[in-house]
Amino acid sequence: MPMSWFLLSLALGRSPVVVSLERLVEPHDTARCSLGLSCHLWDGDVLCLPGSIESAPGPVLVPTCLQTELVLRCPQETDCALCVRVVVHLAVHGGWEEPEEGENSDLELQEPRNASLLAQVVLSFQAYPSTRCALLEIQVPAVLVQPGQSVGSAVFDCFEAGLGSEVRIWSYTQPRYQKELNVTQQLPDCRGLEVRDSIQSCWALPWLNVSADGDSVHLVLDVSEEQNFGFLLYWDQVQGPLKPWRYKNLTGPQTITLNHTDLVPCLCIQVWPLEPDSVRTSFCPFREDPRAHRNLWHIARLQVLSPGTWQLNAPCSLPAQVALCWQAPDQVPCQPLVPPMLQENVTVNKPYEFPSVRGHPNLCVQVRMQVSSLEKVQFQECLWADSLGPFKDDMLLVEMRTGLNDTSVCAFESSGCTALPSNASTRAARLGEHLLQDFRTHQCVQLWKEDDLGALWACPMDKYIHKRWVLVWLICLLLVAALFFSLLLKKDRVKAAPRARTTLLLHSAEGEGHERLVGALASALSQLPLRVAVDLWSRRELSAHGALAWFHEQRRRTLQEDGVVVLLFSPAAVAQCQQWLQHETVGPGPHDALASWLSCVLPDFLQGRAAGHYVGVYFDGLLHPDAVPAPFRAAPLFSLPSQLPGFLDVLQGGCSRSTGQPADRVERVAQALRAALDSCNLQSGGPGSCGEAWDPGPYPALK
Repeated sequence: MPMSWFLLSLALGRSPVVVSLERLVEPHDTARCSLGLSCHLWDGDVLCLPGSIESAPGPVLVPTCLQTELVLRCPQETDCALCVRVVVHLAVHGGWEEPEEGENSDLELQEPRNASLLAQVVLSFQAYPSTRCALLEIQVPAVLVQPGQSVGSAVFDCFEAGLGSEVRIWSYTQPRYQKELNVTQQLPDCRGLEVRDSIQSCWALPWLNVSADGDSVHLVLDVSEEQNFGFLLYWDQVQGPLKPWRYKNLTGPQTITLNHTDLVPCLCIQVWPLEPDSVRTSFCPFREDPRAHRNLWHIARLQVLSPGTWQLNAPCSLPAQVALCWQAPDQVPCQPLVPPMLQENVTVNKPYEFPSVRGHPNLCVQVRMQVSSLEKVQFQECLWADSLGPFKDDMLLVEMRTGLNDTSVCAFESSGCTALPSNASTRAARLGEHLLQDFRTHQCVQLWKEDDLGALWACPMDKYIHKRWVLVWLICLLLVAALFFSLLLKKDRVKAAPRARTTLLLHSAEGEGHERLVGALASALSQLPLRVAVDLWSRRELSAHGALAWFHEQRRRTLQEDGVVVLLFSPAAVAQCQQWLQHETVGPGPHDALASWLSCVLPDFLQGRAAGHYVGVYFDGLLHPDAVPAPFRAAPLFSLPSQLPGFLDVLQGGCSRSTGQPADRVERVAQALRAALDSCNLQSGGPGSCGEAWDPGPYPALK
């Protein structure tokens, strides 16, 4: 059951501004004054020409305060218009100058001083797209004319205005003796009960109920099925016009669903009947919603537009403040440079820059926003990171003005600003004299200066780091030299074992006899300085990850380590390769492994990347070399065990002979392969288990 969140009665809810409005039956403008004053309203409007301020010749009547009140002008009971009543409070300004000696006597000045005051007060009204000016003549009796005293007020009924509009009202006298008064007021729309019942243009507005159900917000519009109306969701921005987000023309009752993450404080709703000159009613129900405020913090982004230029992007205005900060390379929090620099308020979606700041990779902009009394959100971007590179190990010196011609210098560190010179145990204090010397000899770079506040200087620290580590480097060099000399002395007695090269052996699955041949070859190779990988020894990994993933990973690792991939060809493997090359598929069954490694290695051969990384082999008597598919002949091809020495030379990168590979070890590998071939043929009783044989005669001697 959805929980009622906002219940908006009649259209978009009762407005707190309109409670109970006075009704005026008189269709024309009128004016009245407080007790003791007399008023006269000129017929029709006058020109709105304030003119320039003049000096008062004596006591004059001037407006001192403007007040407004909303009323309804109702020629008929149900045909009313919203109207603004204006109340002008008046006072006597100025006084008579005392006569000098030789001028008229007091009796001659008595008559004008006992006269009443007459003032022409203009009320100027502006509400887009119309402007009006009304003129009131107000007379004050002589008995009330006391300089500086309030004499009463005048009431003007009234200026008609549109619902929901913004009106501005000015008041001044003709001629004008002081700066005009003005007031701005936002008028209510059709959300007031009295307004809705009295103004015909409000009768057709839809009712709206806003409710929350879990992570969704429902806007339920209750209107008749025949009524067409417009519906607009928009962001009410402080700067500039409203920014539309979603617009629809709807008919009849509708429910619009929003995700709770779409809510922001400035998200507003506007509805209106699709009729000529219809009244639009707006409402912003999420201004005080905590979820909407949290969403706004998450949506806001600090963006660097160009080196030194940035802006804060957000759909609504934010109470944010910005300051420059210094980011040290050791990743401690960025330290705000306040003071000496000032913290300023920031306006969203507006580019900013620091024109008086010189670029440095450690200078960053930091924007802070107060989410609640305890929580703060902070954005940070380094303005020159892309153009000037990574952070530098520079020491920031802050020069503060302490007097007319005196300054103090401190070093900016994570613990605070360390005065120079200082007896503290910080890094800047230990190098205090050197830093001051660099500062005085202009070896530091000035980043910012303000005559009344101070300056910022960046001093390179590389030379001090080099001096500190020079002894350590000398000791390390001596140790390395001693070790190298020791190795030279033992050169004739110690032989370094050759680094084992990674070898990946790929074959087809053709039965137990063939697997024994593959196992014998892998075991024989592993006795040499080779790290052999074969699927027969990794069945658990194959079962866990799958054949295709295992072969891809082993090929990648072998080539990355500058190893070699050995392709073992047999009659069945050749047949399956031909089938793959013709149809790019191999049927399911015992050849799944072959299909997996074919998909791994074939692109290297087709794209010319096989040289130096692949070698092909086949067993004596089981295959003719011409039977190997043409794409794979780009790699060296050897028959085993007859061409075993050449094969081993390729496996070990051409260094088997140079490293003195013992001949008896090569012979043992050859004997192991011959024995495996003989055993395979004897146990199978024919060539079926070891592959169809091609008989070249007896085993040739090793080449």
